[in-house]
Amino acid sequence: MRIDFHSHVKISKKSLFMPDYFREMMKEAKASGLTALAMTEHFNTFRMNDLFDFLEKNYTYEQGYYMIDGLKLFPGIEVDIQENGHILLIGNREDVLEIRKALENHTTETTFLPFDDLLNLVEGYQLLKIGAHPFRESTPLHHLEIKQLQRLDAFDLNGKDLYAYGKEPYTSKLINFAEVVGLPIVGGSDTHQYLQYGSVYNDFNEECNTVNELKASISTGNFTVQTSPALDVKVKAATLVKKLLKEKLTDREPLSIPNRS
Repeated sequence: MRIDFHSHVKISKKSLFMPDYFREMMKEAKASGLTALAMTEHFNTFRMNDLFDFLEKNYTYEQGYYMIDGLKLFPGIEVDIQENGHILLIGNREDVLEIRKALENHTTETTFLPFDDLLNLVEGYQLLKIGAHPFRESTPLHHLEIKQLQRLDAFDLNGKDLYAYGKEPYTSKLINFAEVVGLPIVGGSDTHQYLQYGSVYNDFNEECNTVNELKASISTGNFTVQTSPALDVKVKAATLVKKLLKEKLTDREPLSIPNRS
């Protein structure tokens, strides 16, 4: 199984959900060689229910994922914390939606939950909890205490950060930090645009159908993180295309996505 643990399906959290754009993203994710994705849309994205309503009406939910034309899509959200970082929460559909509902009053910069309060909130759920981009200057996690970070299941080796800070120096810094904390590392593209798929991904030695199976494989190291030789080109191209698409979005009107088949 080849999976990306950090993926967005909207151009930005301020834009409307666009079904055609979603379908194109899924098509290109498969074309890049992925067989699974964790859909970690921002928890305070505009009209998140539109996304889940569309999934419910158009795709089958099996065990712990949506099956989208042969691609497994595991539900998740990316949550801001008061200390200025992001946490990826991946789990079954009902749990993700219930957690999102519980966070309804904590979706703005002045109301984000502190790390400990967020982890306490989700304690009773079967979730994969990933510390997103721990060394990103704008939203780091390395400033938190080690005992706090040890409540997570893994750290995110993030495609955007590898491009921004350099593949070798950033990877080495994250590996050293993860060893100190005692957490494994998983890869995520952090894409909002399909050209970025395949920049960073994880090759699992076995298929996983539930979040518990994902957690077990990660904890036993039954996978490898891969980075593409074309990572810089992929991220740069996706960033430029995303910028152009966002400029075309006016008054939250959906874009017309050309059919490239």
